[in-house]
Amino acid sequence: MARTAALKPDQVPADSKTTLDTFTKNIGFTPNMMATFAQSPIAFNAYAALSRSLSKALDVKTRDSIGLAVSEVNGCNYCLTVHSFTAEHMAKLPTDEIILARKGHASDPKRDAAVQFARKVIETRGHVSDVDLKAVRDVGYTDANVMEIVALVARFSLTNFLNNVFDPDKDFPAVTPAGSI
Repeated sequence: MARTAALKPDQVPADSKTTLDTFTKNIGFTPNMMATFAQSPIAFNAYAALSRSLSKALDVKTRDSIGLAVSEVNGCNYCLTVHSFTAEHMAKLPTDEIILARKGHASDPKRDAAVQFARKVIETRGHVSDVDLKAVRDVGYTDANVMEIVALVARFSLTNFLNNVFDPDKDFPAVTPAGSI
């Protein structure tokens, strides 16, 4: 049950309206998470700016796979529903790849290294080993790419934490609980 109400269109603060309208236009509807997050124009607009910048990082399959891995570790069911949906419909990841990503892997070796590294970052709170860093570099990721992976972990964690705190009503298709995959 939601711990705060998702805003109705007439309740959205003026400083959040343009950002929320952009998300709504891009997605085709207003997700409850966004209508909840819009309550704080400062936090919401900062998130939107970060999301826009990071949409240029890596490739969409890797970004969505990282989102799935991080959301699984953080136990964010809302984000798992969103990322599973977008991974399937936008990144064109098949179901087995979505499940692999939730487990911190991918069938593509380069994407697998990125997803494993992202999972290590969130699990260790950034205290990765030299071996972890070497593994992601060895498949061709530059230090700039590694920084993008870390930034993606932070971006996905932000929405994971927001959704775990406020528990907005789910408006994407449900996913299988982690223990069942």
